[in-house]
Amino acid sequence: MVDAGNGVKIGVRTVGSGAPILMIPSLGRGAEDYDAVAQLLATQGYMSIRPDPRGIGRSFGPPPADLFDLARDAAAVIDYFCPSPANIVGHAFGNRVARAVAALAPDKVERLVLLAGGGRTAMGSKVRAALMGSIAQGSKPDAERLEDLKTAFFYEGNDPATWLRGWYPALAQQQLAASDRTDTARWWTAGCAPMLLVQADGDPVAPPGNAEALADDIGDRLTLVRLRRASHAILPEQPRAVAALIADYLSGLSNQEALQSRADRLVV
Repeated sequence: MVDAGNGVKIGVRTVGSGAPILMIPSLGRGAEDYDAVAQLLATQGYMSIRPDPRGIGRSFGPPPADLFDLARDAAAVIDYFCPSPANIVGHAFGNRVARAVAALAPDKVERLVLLAGGGRTAMGSKVRAALMGSIAQGSKPDAERLEDLKTAFFYEGNDPATWLRGWYPALAQQQLAASDRTDTARWWTAGCAPMLLVQADGDPVAPPGNAEALADDIGDRLTLVRLRRASHAILPEQPRAVAALIADYLSGLSNQEALQSRADRLVV
């Protein structure tokens, strides 16, 4: 348990040993989303540090005022577990928090890996409605939510039932409000950290325009890899490819063509 101050305590799960990686989950979801990727990374000499956001499991605290409140939670976890700058992985909403950490405390961040990273190019109204329907665990029929998950989160042919559970709707609303209260420009370029962005080809929530805008804004600091047969739920859809890209990038491989070739070989 990490004391993040101001009445916030963060429960953290770890797996593996070796070089630490902080993993920040998606909107309204918890650390278990990284289970498969963390196990794969453990076999390659990495320790995955997976905090649950405040409001899940043992983590608690007041609703965040903005994204930087959540970034401070993550920074406290880094201070507790990492003796030197940390590598951070952020998935979907977690990519915003990861970039906010790098903007807030650049000395604490070595590299970032952004999975399904959005923030600037807006999703369509139909996709947004499906996103909100997906989150509505307990208040919307599961059969309808499965269709929402197909629309917003899963590539055609991938199984949306894997994400039917694991949602925290009240937490998601708090996180959305915190994001809305934060100027995107404050976190968008993530301080000075080098970044790998894994862009799912079939992602309607974080469409490719976000990757293109980020590449225009930060140039060579960004390494961009496109992942086939994946949508916004990139973690359960392509865990082997995601784990391999994380391991390769954090080991020092930043050649875009080599990483793209690696991704293409591992997609299932």
